[in-house]
Amino acid sequence: MDHAFDDLIRANEDFAKTFDLSGFDGVAHAGIAVVTCMDSRIDPLRMLGLKPGDAKIFRNPGGRVTDQALEALVLGVHTLRVHRILVIPHTRCAMVENTEPQLRELVGRAMDTDATWQRFHTIDDPVSALDEDVARVRTHPLIPLDIVVGGFIYDVDTGLIDRIL
Repeated sequence: MDHAFDDLIRANEDFAKTFDLSGFDGVAHAGIAVVTCMDSRIDPLRMLGLKPGDAKIFRNPGGRVTDQALEALVLGVHTLRVHRILVIPHTRCAMVENTEPQLRELVGRAMDTDATWQRFHTIDDPVSALDEDVARVRTHPLIPLDIVVGGFIYDVDTGLIDRIL
């Protein structure tokens, strides 16, 4: 067996020594779900003043409301006490700075194969994409109309979120 994860396993063992989250029921105690980007500059709980157990977090490249994100939101609303949903993409996102063809070329070249079939959900216009994503949530037939949905942009240089929708 390789040792590629040894440092992380050791860190996990240290984490487990003071682990105090045992017994959580898995619901969103603050009633919040967040769809945001996988970018490592984003700390979804801390940026909103939340703690573990408060929110359901769905992350993907660009923070887009994909079919998988909608699945998570529907389940969050109906089984995990979510009643507020925040869609939060961010500034200086690689999904805005690259085009679909550029990413397909980059990945295809790296793998020496055809990657033209892979969709990456790049973003041409961040505000239009956010508007589209918030509308997808608000109009989804399995998300009740009384669920509050907001669209925000997180600034990776200031740590602030700006409400757009």
